[in-house]
Formats: sequence, C-alpha cells, structure tokens
Amino acid sequence: MTTPALLPLSGRRIPALNVGTASFPHHRATLRLSEKFILLLILSAFITLCFGAFFFLPDSSKHKRFDLGLEDVLIPHVDTSNGGKNLGGYLIHGQGHDEHRHREEEERLRNKIQADHEKALEEAKEKLKKSRDEIQAEIQTEKNKVAQEMKKKDDKPLPPVPLPNLIGINGGEPADLDIREKRNKIKEMMKHAWDNYRQYGWGHNELKPIARKGHSTNIFGNSQMGATIVDALDTLYIMGLHDEFREGQEWIDKNLDFGVNSEVSVFEVNIRFIGGLLAAYYLSGQEVFKIKAVQLAGKLLPAFNTPTGIPWAMVNLKSGVGRNWGWASAGSSILAEFGTLHMEFVHLSYLTGDPVYYNKVMHIRKLLQKMDRPNGLYPNYLNPRTGRWGQHHTSVGGLGDSFYEYLLKAWLMSDKRDTEARKMYDDAIEAIEKHLIRKSNGGLTFIGEWKNGHLERKMGHLTCFAGGMFALGADGSRDDKAGHYLQLGAEIAHTCHESYDRTTLKLGPEAFKFDGGVEAVAVRQNEKYYILRPEVIETYWYMWRFTHDPKYRQWGWEAMQAIDKYCRVSGGFSGVKDVYSSSPAYDDVQQSFFLAETLKYLYLLFSSDDLLPLDNWVFNTEAHPLPVLHLANTTLSGHPAYQ
Repeated sequence: MTTPALLPLSGRRIPALNVGTASFPHHRATLRLSEKFILLLILSAFITLCFGAFFFLPDSSKHKRFDLGLEDVLIPHVDTSNGGKNLGGYLIHGQGHDEHRHREEEERLRNKIQADHEKALEEAKEKLKKSRDEIQAEIQTEKNKVAQEMKKKDDKPLPPVPLPNLIGINGGEPADLDIREKRNKIKEMMKHAWDNYRQYGWGHNELKPIARKGHSTNIFGNSQMGATIVDALDTLYIMGLHDEFREGQEWIDKNLDFGVNSEVSVFEVNIRFIGGLLAAYYLSGQEVFKIKAVQLAGKLLPAFNTPTGIPWAMVNLKSGVGRNWGWASAGSSILAEFGTLHMEFVHLSYLTGDPVYYNKVMHIRKLLQKMDRPNGLYPNYLNPRTGRWGQHHTSVGGLGDSFYEYLLKAWLMSDKRDTEARKMYDDAIEAIEKHLIRKSNGGLTFIGEWKNGHLERKMGHLTCFAGGMFALGADGSRDDKAGHYLQLGAEIAHTCHESYDRTTLKLGPEAFKFDGGVEAVAVRQNEKYYILRPEVIETYWYMWRFTHDPKYRQWGWEAMQAIDKYCRVSGGFSGVKDVYSSSPAYDDVQQSFFLAETLKYLYLLFSSDDLLPLDNWVFNTEAHPLPVLHLANTTLSGHPAYQ
C-alpha cells in the first residue's frame, strides 16, 4: 500500500495524495474512413430530403396552404380602374393565368435540388478515390486554416492602458562589498539553474537535473507549457540577466500555446503563468506577455461555470470542462485555490478594460461574506454545487494559506482603498490568533491546524510564509496593534529558523511537530523532505525589509549555503528526501518555483530596499511582483469595495 505523500505544488501549495505524474489519455471511438464516407452519403441524402420537404410540406405555423400553383394563393387586391393602386386587401385567385408560372417555379426548384444532390454524390465519390494520406492532408490543411484564423483573432491588439507608476524595476546594488558578493553568488546559482534547464529541459515544465531531461506533474496536465520559462522571467529581469530573459521571451512568443487538450490546475496556472506573464509585462513593457496572459485567462473562465460561481480546481484548456480533485472532501473546491485569484484577475480587468475577471473574484468574496464561519475560521473546503462547507479543517498552511495572504494583498494592491478586503483579513487573523496560534513548552510560537474540533500541534513549511504576512500587514492593523503583529512575525520567523537549525543539512522539513519533548522537528518519514521551498526565506526577506535586523540576512545566507551544498548537482538543483540524513537521496526535480521564488527572495534579501519597494509593488503568492493600482481613473474604482 502506497503511503500518502504531498504533491510539491506551487505558491502557497496544496497537500494531496501521491497520484503520480502520469497523464491519462482521452479515449474515443474512431471510425474507419470508409465508414465515415458512407455516413456522409446518408447524411447528404437526408439533408436533400429535408431541403425538399421545406418547400413541399404545409407551413403549419401560418395555417395556410402553399402548394405551388396547384391551390389558391393570396395576391394583393389591385384596383385597375384606379391606376393600379393597392387597396390594402387580398383577393383569392384560383387556377388562372398564374398557374403556369407557379409550375415553372416548382420545376426550377426541383431541378436545383436534384443538381445539388448529384453534386454532393459526385464530391463524395471523388473523396472515396483518394488515399488515406491525401484525405488526412486535406483535413490537416483545413485545421491549419482554422487555427490561423483563431490566432489572428487572439492576437488582435488590446486597448491601450496607461501603465502604473513603475518604480525600482532594476538596480538595488548594495553598498557593502560583502553583501554585494553574496548577491552575486545567488545570481550565479540562478544562472546554473537556468542554463541547465535551457540545455536539458527546454520547453518542458520543469527539469530532472540528475536524469537531465524534462519533467512535469499532473498540475500541468500532459502538455509542455514551459512553466519554468514563464515562472523565471521576472527573476531573470531583476537580476539583469537580459540575454536569458530574451531567450524566454522568444520561446513564449513562438511556442506558448493554450489551445492544447490538457487538464490543468486553475490555481497553479493562475499564480505561475498569469502572474508570471503579467509581472514580465510590467517589468519589460513587452506586449507579448500581456497578450498571452489575457489569452490564458480566457481559457480559465469556463472553470467558473458552477452553480455557485466557485470555480473548479481543474479545467481542460481546450474543452473548458472542469472538475475537482477526487481527494478533496466530497468533490469540494479548496479555499487556497479559489481564494488565490484576486490579484491577477484585478490586473487582467485593469489591462483589458473588461470587468469579467474582476466580477468573478468579487462574486467569490461576496459569497464567502454571507457564509457562517465556525469559530470565525474559514474551513478549507467548499462545495461548488451546494455552496456549503465541506470537512471542518482550517489551516494557515496548505489548503488555506494564500487565501489570507490575498485578502491582505488585495488591500495593499488597491492603494489601501479596498477596505472590505482589509476587514476580512483582520477578522480572519483575529480568529487564527485565538484558535490556532500557540506557544510550545520550549517557548516557540507556532500555528497549528484545526481538525474535527481540536488543534493539531503541527506546522508545515508552507505555513512559514505567515511570518512575512503578519509583518506586511502590521501597518494598518486595527486597535493600533502594528507592534504586536511585527513581533508575531518575528516569532514565527524564529520558529521556522529553528526547524532548519535542528536538521543535519540545515534545511527545513516539510512539516514539524510540537508534541511533548519534540519541538520544530519532523517525526514521520514522509515529512522529512525539502523540495527547494521558498516560504522561510520569504519571511526572512519581509522581516529584513521592515526591521533591518542583520540576523535575517545571516539566516538567509545559511539557508543559501545549505542549498548550494546539498541540493546543487551538475545538472541544476534537486530537492532532497531526508534533511536529517548526512547523505540524503535526491528527488531529482528542479521545481519552477525555485527560480521564481526561492532565488528571487534570496536576491532581494541581499539587495537594497529601492529594488521593488513594497510601497509600489505587491508580490503574488508565486513571488511575481505586480504594481499597486491607483484606481481613481478606472472602472474598478466604482465598486463599493473601494469606497
């Protein structure tokens, strides 16, 4: 029996059963070519019959006879003694001088129908004479014509929109020589990761650095969408790796296609692809990124076609058919998935002038506001058919995390005008602090999980992002509690650092417990792995920005050295399966979020604060920076949430 494991998903990521990475083919019955043409002949005869019946059967909708020339017809009543004027009535005219004209018309129509029928038969006979290869070539030609027409339609220019005031998109060179050298080392690691992906996994979603080949998981379906390229673009740009950035841009322009028959995670595609493309657009100004982001967003919209408007977890990019993960509480949607769309969708409406994206996420918010919340907490599961909560499980880690993050960031991104989002964030954080946050016997502050009416004293690596979130939300908190939340962020950062420091490799496990004498240590074997996750380093960076306490740079440097020592291989970077082992096995996956998040946050930690300043930029949950929107001159400003 296989042990349940956690899928290495992205951003604030979602634990799931280890369903593997195999793609599932779509089986469909295929008729032989000869059978197809027999059907074509039958269909042709049927259409001919229907066409003839249109003229020769009674028109029951008007309740009058129309038998060409054989029965009475209605003609206008014309007074010939009055200059031929129409008197507005009708006379019944029988088999008079018009009978011959009607018979001619009848004959003409019959001849036309017969000619069309014979033409269709001749065309079918000609098709039957052709070889299978010739027929397939004709079909492919027609498909290419349709595809080209659709591409022309998709590539039409979007309306011009004034860019927000973009500050700090490059630079950030630290004055201190030692800090500058450390920053350059992180840039070298990015080059190593990118160059090996470029050589061994180009166009694939991710890289297997030991096997030196492409890799993908079920979150991307069965398609090669170049996830690492899209995810890494903004990191390349802010590091000044412009040749590599142009390589990625060229691939996206020529190869990134969203018309594939592939079932993808709405959440993952939104935060990695739409977030990555939007960030690349804002940083570089290259229109191709905006166009691709809008094309992809259109492919995700069918996921919202549910009875409640809560989107499905997955959608087929070609058919638009959506469904939920089979393991998610009786077909429920997941809070961290449908609650992590707001930032990207608001920017889509801003850039296109189309409110559809904004309306989708605001509908989700309104629905959540109307629902009862047990103990003020948001359960992780919501059924999109019934609008009812699923299993009462609340977490600030996987399944729930980025929902809370996006409430705060919706407020920040709106230039602090979206007070509705800020209130929802404050209410949620108060409930979390009351029911989930505790101190261990050893004095470590941790965030547990609420399951079936009791607190599980376990914290995941994913939950470590919350230290940075508390610090980011400190300014503007109610009851003048800014100092309290900054301190809470520092305590979470300390706990997560301990989870790293108490391992052999000085890298943090996937989850760690606070039971009895065990504190900040993983107990189960399937929680001892490290897959290049960014959340702890993310919190170090936020805490550095708000406090400039040098310990956060020191802790970040320790983590960087451990990654470089134990995760670096000749073909890139790999996760490790046991952080408590001195000679761990590799998982042989270079995650796309390693380039998007882990290395970006490390680089920013050793940069000056004028690179992507937090007053002007808000990072999505995949670390893609999006500018603060001053909405006074846009249609979005009219929404009550911004009043």
